[in-house]
Amino acid sequence: MSEFLITELRILRTSRGLSQEDFGKAIKYSGSHVSSVETGQRPPTEEYLEAVDRVFETGGLFSRLLVRINTLEVVHVWLRPWIEVERDAIVLKSYEPLVIPGLLQTEAYARSLLSTGTLPAGQLDPQVRARIDRQQVLGQDNPPLLFAVIDETVLRRAVGGAAVMREQLDHLLMASERPNVNIHIVPASTGAYVGLNGAFVIATLPDSRELAYLDHQLEGLVSERPNDILPVREAWEKVRGVALPVQQSIELIREVAKTWT
Repeated sequence: MSEFLITELRILRTSRGLSQEDFGKAIKYSGSHVSSVETGQRPPTEEYLEAVDRVFETGGLFSRLLVRINTLEVVHVWLRPWIEVERDAIVLKSYEPLVIPGLLQTEAYARSLLSTGTLPAGQLDPQVRARIDRQQVLGQDNPPLLFAVIDETVLRRAVGGAAVMREQLDHLLMASERPNVNIHIVPASTGAYVGLNGAFVIATLPDSRELAYLDHQLEGLVSERPNDILPVREAWEKVRGVALPVQQSIELIREVAKTWT
């Protein structure tokens, strides 16, 4: 993926008929710096790519590519295909009985969750950053329509402590103000229901294909087989059926947020 970014930078430069020296002058870097980036000896930094985007008016293309590459290089191999699906989806239907959905987590909440796992030394910060970077999909051009159904117990589980939870629930309230985000809460009074069997996400792509993502302790499963999609779609309809409408859900989140003091 890094080679792809370097190749695109080189294509941009040559398409403008610029030498490495001239390209460097335009973005206020030396020609030798440009050369070292294009040969892979020096990684392109955020500042470097921001300068390229600004000077050549690419609309932030190279900065977005860096985020995408960094995310894919850090996350588990089995998760990479789903991240691509998230970026291409027009609709995401997410259900979570245990934690706040990743696309709606704060950095502190994500850090608290990930620190309880078995990440190798030095991997916590990159993993947290990758999770937060994935959330850019909700603010991209033509973002997916996200329907998130969350069990009420998630709002009351002390992940990271009271301050972290208050920030997280306030973040949910702010996210719900986005026109493409709809949050529904399954009240604790519901008792047993099909969603307690596990978390899942259904993605609808522009060509109307549906893919499902199922999470568990070892790794996530991505499938578009009809025999897999059908029961997940049925489960979605059932959890939506027991969840509160959006406005009542927001009121419940606001009430629970007040308890985290």
